[in-house]
Amino acid sequence: MEKTIAFSQRENYVPTQMDEFLWWLATAEKEIIADCAVDRNRYKIVGMSVLATWLFATLAWTYFFSTMTDNPFLTIACGLFMGFVILTIDRALIKGINKFNKNKITPLLFRGLLALTIGTFMAQPVVLYMFDKEIKLQTSLDNEKRKQVKRQELDALYKDRKTELLNQKETIQKELDRKYAEVSNSRENFIKETDGSGGSGKVGIKDIAIAKRNEYEKLDGEYKTLLTNDGQKLDDINKELNEMESNIKKEEVVFTKFLNDGFLTRAEALNNLIKANAALQFRYYLIIVILMLIELMPVIAKFMLPTGTYDEKVRLREEMEKQIAEENTASEKEVKLLYNKLAKQADTETLHEFFEHTKEERKEKIGKLVKQWQEEKDGSLDGYWTKVKKNVITKQEN
Repeated sequence: MEKTIAFSQRENYVPTQMDEFLWWLATAEKEIIADCAVDRNRYKIVGMSVLATWLFATLAWTYFFSTMTDNPFLTIACGLFMGFVILTIDRALIKGINKFNKNKITPLLFRGLLALTIGTFMAQPVVLYMFDKEIKLQTSLDNEKRKQVKRQELDALYKDRKTELLNQKETIQKELDRKYAEVSNSRENFIKETDGSGGSGKVGIKDIAIAKRNEYEKLDGEYKTLLTNDGQKLDDINKELNEMESNIKKEEVVFTKFLNDGFLTRAEALNNLIKANAALQFRYYLIIVILMLIELMPVIAKFMLPTGTYDEKVRLREEMEKQIAEENTASEKEVKLLYNKLAKQADTETLHEFFEHTKEERKEKIGKLVKQWQEEKDGSLDGYWTKVKKNVITKQEN
């Protein structure tokens, strides 16, 4: 509370440095507000609201930049800079609010929209900080979903070629299995023919057994040749399939390195939390409203507090300065006009004296030119006139 100062001593009021700082934040003129006893505290209140918003903005932006870089010096420097920007905007907003504004609706709407925009954005880092643990958990789940989506995209990228290779591999394998089945069947027929369990029923190598052996050996040779040729094809197919899988894994590793917990990632995680949690939705919007009110606090304080003698003194002082400026301009104009008038008179007198003193010399010079022209037998009048213009006649000023 300010001490009550006697009337005879009020002219000796000296504000403290803190008072002057708060007045500066509230955009009050120190020379005028010092004489307004009631408005001093009002503008201190406005100044404190600006100070609180300034500190809040600095902390919020510092945390915002901490999610983007690990350099503490850069984080603090950027946070201080953006806090100063918010301070400048708030001072500009409250400076334009006074009872003498003719158009109050448009500036009010503009200031409100600007404050709401800044407040909403500034609220995001604070909310992210308050729900840090929950957001970290949601970020981890979101990143796993991103990995799955990336895997699906990579599989879709290689799907056509992979399907083609698998079909070729299946076709070749079926052909090998079919050929091997023929070889196995021929071998069994040969064995049954030799032990008498099948075929002709005769034991030993007979003509029929020899024929079946030849057929078996032929099929076996064809199978080995086919196995050699198709085996190389299968190796090539398997190699290409393995390369595809290796490329997919490399792309997944590279994609994983880009996954982070930056500001946008955390903001997206917060949105996912809000959609899935009804209890969080209410608290989130409540916090947003409170944080926006903090940003709107200087403007609200300036509107809510009544106006006193300070605004009237500012208006009168401004009118006085305008009147003095107009009178000073008019006086300066009169002095310059007088100077130009006197200078013209002096120059006119100088020119009269100049031509008066050169009158006889010009006559003498013309006489010499006439004499030269008379002495010239072939001299023309035009040539004489040219010499007169060049040597005697004066040139007009541009």
